[in-house]
Amino acid sequence: MVKEPKTLQEAIKYFADYQNCHDYLLARRWQDGKVTCPKCGSENVHYYEKYRRFQCREGHEAPQFTLKTGSIMEESPIAVEKWLLAIWQAVNCKNGISSYELHRAIGVTQKSAWFMLQRIRKAMQQDGPQVRLGGPGTEVEVDETFIGGKARNMHKEKRDRMVTGRGGLDKTCVMGLLERGGKIRLRTVKNTRINQVQREVRLNVVFGSTVYSDALPSYRGLADSYEHQFVDHADRYVNGRVHTNGLENFWSLLKRSIAGTYVSVEPFHLFRYLDEQAFRYNNRKDAEGKPLTDSDRFSIAVSQLAGKRLTFAEVTGKLQDATLS
Repeated sequence: MVKEPKTLQEAIKYFADYQNCHDYLLARRWQDGKVTCPKCGSENVHYYEKYRRFQCREGHEAPQFTLKTGSIMEESPIAVEKWLLAIWQAVNCKNGISSYELHRAIGVTQKSAWFMLQRIRKAMQQDGPQVRLGGPGTEVEVDETFIGGKARNMHKEKRDRMVTGRGGLDKTCVMGLLERGGKIRLRTVKNTRINQVQREVRLNVVFGSTVYSDALPSYRGLADSYEHQFVDHADRYVNGRVHTNGLENFWSLLKRSIAGTYVSVEPFHLFRYLDEQAFRYNNRKDAEGKPLTDSDRFSIAVSQLAGKRLTFAEVTGKLQDATLS
C-alpha cells in the first residue's frame, strides 16, 4: 500500500525518493498489480532494479521499457521526481502555475517547464467517451465568452495590427456548458452564430434537459428539444432559477488564471488551458458531493498519464507544418 501525501510539503519530501515515485506510479498505472508491456500487452515482464527498467520476454523489437514509456513522460530526460511535483502543482494551484514559476520551483529550464505543463494538460483531458450532460429534470447552463488580449494593455503598433474591430471580433470564442451540481464542458467555437452554438448544445446536452441561457438570439429554437428558458441581462441577471451565474463564476476563475498567471495564451493553445481549468473544476467534489483533497486530484491525474503522448513538434506546430509541406 503506497503512501498518499496530503500536502505539498509532504509531497516534496515523499517524492524526493525515487523508490517512492516508482511505487506510486506503479500502483496508479497498473492498479491490479500486474505490469504489462506497453507494446504487446504481455505480462511476461521482468524488472531490473539496478537499471530501473522492465524487460518484456516476448521477443519483439525494443523489449525494454520504463515507467515513462507510453505516457506523457515518454522520452523525457527529466526525472520522475520532478515530474510528480510538477503534476501536483498543476492540478492543485487554483489559478494554475506558469512555466517561469515551475522552472524556479523544480530546477529545470523555462522552456522545459513550458513543455512539461503542456503535456500535463494533455493528461488532464477527459478520458473515455464523452457522456452528454443533463437529463430529464436536470438543469444545464450554457453561455459563451471571449478570450484575448485587452487593447488598452497593448503597444500601439501591436494594437493597430491586432485589433481590427469591436467586441470579440479579434478574440477566441469559448462556449461553456455547466450541469448544475455536476460537471462543466468547454469548447472553442468559431463564432456565436446559431449553427455553432446550437450544434454544441445538441451534441453535449441530453434532449429533455432544462437549459438556461442569456438572451442571445442564437439560442432561439432550442425549445423544440429542451425546456429552454433565458434571462435578458439588459433587464436582470437572475429570474428565480433562471440564470447563468454558475458559468459567470467559472469565467471569472478562467480569466483570472489566464490574465494573472499565464498573461498571454495563443489561440491555438487555448484548448489545453481550458482542459486544465475544467479538470480542476470537475474534480473539486466526488460523485457523492464530498470535497476532494489535493491528494485526490493528484491521484486522478497520475492515473491518466498512460496512453497519452504529446511531442514537442506537435505542440509547437512543426509536425503539422512538415505534413503540409
